[in-house]
Amino acid sequence: MTDVYSQLMKIAKRRGIIWPSFEIYGSASGFYDYGPNGTEILHNIKNTWRKYYKDIEGFGEITTTTIMGEDVFHGSGHLDGFEDAMTECRECSRSYRADHLIEEHTEVQADSLPNNEIQKHIKKHDVRCPECNGQLGDVYDFNLMFKTQIGPGGSRPGYLRPETAQGMFVNYQYLYKHNKEKLPFGTTQIGRAYRNEISPRQGVIRLREFMQMEAEVFVDPEEKTHPDYSEVKDIEVELHPTEKQLEDQPPIKITLQEAVDQGWIGSEIIAYYIGLSTRFFSEIGIDTEKLRYRQHLPDEMAHYASECWDAEAMSSRFGWIEIAGISDRTNYDLKKHSQTSGAELTAFERYEEPVEKQKTVIEPQMDVLGPQLKDKAQEVANTLIDMDPDKLKNMLDSGPVEMNVNGETVKLDSEHIEIREVEEKITGEKKVPHVIEPSYGLDRIFYITLEHAYDQDIQDGEERTVLRLERDIAPKQAAVLPLLNQEEMEKQAREIYSQLQKTHRVAIDRSGSIGRRYRRQDEIGTPYCITIDHQTLEDQTVTIRDRDTTSQIRVGMEKLGEALDKLISGASLSELKP
Repeated sequence: MTDVYSQLMKIAKRRGIIWPSFEIYGSASGFYDYGPNGTEILHNIKNTWRKYYKDIEGFGEITTTTIMGEDVFHGSGHLDGFEDAMTECRECSRSYRADHLIEEHTEVQADSLPNNEIQKHIKKHDVRCPECNGQLGDVYDFNLMFKTQIGPGGSRPGYLRPETAQGMFVNYQYLYKHNKEKLPFGTTQIGRAYRNEISPRQGVIRLREFMQMEAEVFVDPEEKTHPDYSEVKDIEVELHPTEKQLEDQPPIKITLQEAVDQGWIGSEIIAYYIGLSTRFFSEIGIDTEKLRYRQHLPDEMAHYASECWDAEAMSSRFGWIEIAGISDRTNYDLKKHSQTSGAELTAFERYEEPVEKQKTVIEPQMDVLGPQLKDKAQEVANTLIDMDPDKLKNMLDSGPVEMNVNGETVKLDSEHIEIREVEEKITGEKKVPHVIEPSYGLDRIFYITLEHAYDQDIQDGEERTVLRLERDIAPKQAAVLPLLNQEEMEKQAREIYSQLQKTHRVAIDRSGSIGRRYRRQDEIGTPYCITIDHQTLEDQTVTIRDRDTTSQIRVGMEKLGEALDKLISGASLSELKP
């Protein structure tokens, strides 16, 4: 059986798609670079994603720093809970992610087990070092963030961000104002994130430096709907809800509307972004028959989420791999950052009509406090105003209230304080928005797009490898090929190339036989090859070859740009024939 991953990585390396990072110095697992063709594919995937979130959703895109101060990650919770279980070989000292070793050697799902349980499974199943078969040491927590210092002297620690999301949360006040102080609104970011993975052994699937495409949608906690939900509600998806997983039942095929009505999906807005994601994946060439949405089990749910669905794609070597997550992060992030920083991260919901409400207020009696406490009176009054009225009333009912002011105890009773009911006109209320987060792993999406496009067939009696990339995702939309290295053909090829590159992504390929060049462009994923031959010099026509079928037609040079536009828009070669 063909190892698709190995074959694909050979092509990727040979054709300038993916290369191991700093290979001349030995490279390191978890780091890859993108070559010229790979970078073009990345750009095309990112721009397609932007079409959905910038153009359709109308979200603004921001760019934030990859290094942030330590206090940011105190606020986010990453310093306390962003850890994996690690073990080291007692013989060769190699480090491993302990739960992954358990899953590779047993049927146990270990990623949510506590360290002591993982330790028991290592002992029970005699799990050993994959490299030297040595015994493994104790399992302990390892924080995945890369630490650094901001400025000289080490006075302010910092970290490389483990996700792009935090840059959007800490800019909430600016984003709220930018969006006219009205919910809901969203913002996006495409950028790099860093996780010091213990032992990344899955090639481009598990990286230490990776790219994310994320949207943070700030919504009213009581309004988890979407105005365009009706446009996606009839999309059929494969869902694997928590209940089905716990009962060891297979996923279900269901429309998003049915999933919401039957309670499998908790809100319309989560269903909407599952639908939007499905359209995006389909457009870039991911096979939706190899796509499912798996709900997080309770013991694997992120600390910030109330609901989370992973988009998982089937890969030939690694099985189901997560390529995106759609989460309801509730108000966790804004609330935590507000508590840690002291900043007010709320939204003001203005009522259509003011509402009159009874309110209990504390009124310090300054005409009594002033003469008795003199310079301490204002400090006591400020402290009283900040207290809970009901709690203070109960305290007064039990006798005088004692308060410490600058080391001196002050006794207060009902002559110092009046607690009364007042009517107040309320024009609105402050709320901490909830956050809906569609988050996409760009590197994994990139790989799955390549794998689902990978194919082998027989052409002219020879085996051919081809990447059947979508026309808008392929690094080049067309390649210009002079049949022979002759001056007239070269000149004509250069003219065609110069003209087409103004409006299309095209390459010119001169080296090797025409058959070799066709194969080269097939491996890169170029949808169309334009060949300049002897007949071109006679009647100003060229051949256009289709990558997927290898069929060809002749087109007049004056109609070449128009023909290419039609093909890229989805027309077949047969539709271009006169």
